[in-house]
Amino acid sequence: MNTQDKIGVLLLNLGGPGRLEDIRPFLINLFSDRQIIRLGPAFLQTTIARFIAYRRAPKSMANYAQIGGGSPLREKTEEQARALEKLLTKDGNFVVRSCMRYWHPFADEALREMAAAQVREIIALPLYPHYSIATTGSSLSDLHRTNQQSQLQIPIKEIHAWPAEPQYIACLAARIEEGVRRFDEEPVHLIYSAHSLPVQFIKEGDPYVDDLEQTIRAIEQLTGIRGKLCYQSRSGPVEWLGPALPEIITELAAQGAKNMLVMPLSFVSDHVETLFEIDIQYRQMAEGLGMHFESTRALNADPLFIEALANLVSKRYQA
Repeated sequence: MNTQDKIGVLLLNLGGPGRLEDIRPFLINLFSDRQIIRLGPAFLQTTIARFIAYRRAPKSMANYAQIGGGSPLREKTEEQARALEKLLTKDGNFVVRSCMRYWHPFADEALREMAAAQVREIIALPLYPHYSIATTGSSLSDLHRTNQQSQLQIPIKEIHAWPAEPQYIACLAARIEEGVRRFDEEPVHLIYSAHSLPVQFIKEGDPYVDDLEQTIRAIEQLTGIRGKLCYQSRSGPVEWLGPALPEIITELAAQGAKNMLVMPLSFVSDHVETLFEIDIQYRQMAEGLGMHFESTRALNADPLFIEALANLVSKRYQA
């Protein structure tokens, strides 16, 4: 790549409450975003968001309490940023930082740090391999809006989706093969679990499901292992993508299945969806139905995954 110009890279992610007392304000930020959920008329969005956050906070606090009292997402993303910066620095002058949508560091904090580092431009790299307006779309919109309002006007290049990035696929395939070995050559049902979305988003043209299926096809070309796609983390009185992971667990148990391996497909870092929902809640459910339940390790700062991110940055910089 070889650049002497200082280039900024922002790893865009959802963000998460670091402490139990952060949960209610985090939820208010989350539910106030109309790109992720539409709560009545626009002028009532924040009011309704505050009400929902107040109602949901106690349950969320109980969940986070079981994984140490807060989300590790910021820590994991900053670990990825340090590893990526170290790798990119071999070929140029890069500053890599995290940038969260609903909790610190927010876009204004990340952009001020980029300005202080005197970067010439920023490459925005969402840590969402599969595009959705509710994730990548919202994060990029917030970044551009904040950049304009702050009057920093740092040029930004976007990366939208990377569902078949080769090193990313290779990393997932290796996780699956590692997971399958835990069953001592017994038959195992592979389940891909992705964060659910309202069905209406897909009807309006959101490519999220197409991106997920592209990733699965690429993985299966490497592993030769067939899996089933399901969804988790849905809430609210709208129609969500399905089937839901609990439904699949119940269905497999009814069929007499003994072994299941869950891959958290749309999550590249450990956070509440992997550490609580999959590794505690759904594990207990499956084991209670007599099944051997395993999940694949999150990618976090795996060197092969960091190579995937470096390749994405390199290709976008040179484009």
